[in-house]
Amino acid sequence: MDRLWPRGLSKERANVDLWLRDVAPSDSLRKWFAHETEKWADFKTEYEVELKGKKELLHRIKQAEKEKGTVTILYSAKDEEHNNAVVLSDVLRKLEL
Repeated sequence: MDRLWPRGLSKERANVDLWLRDVAPSDSLRKWFAHETEKWADFKTEYEVELKGKKELLHRIKQAEKEKGTVTILYSAKDEEHNNAVVLSDVLRKLEL
């Protein structure tokens, strides 16, 4: 889940059911992190704080999972271990409906 739609990929071609850009990290947090792994722990903590204020969006994702059976989180970062989708996925796993 990124705030910015990836260049070169149309929404029609992506065949995405739901894009909740507002569940992505704030622009200021995203720019500060800049995918610098030494900032990962602080980024993770700060993004989790931001997500606490986005419970309605998180519940929409959990509801989609309940209805569809699976939710796939798309992201554009090259680093598979240090990105916002990892944090979002962890938070969603712990969230009760």
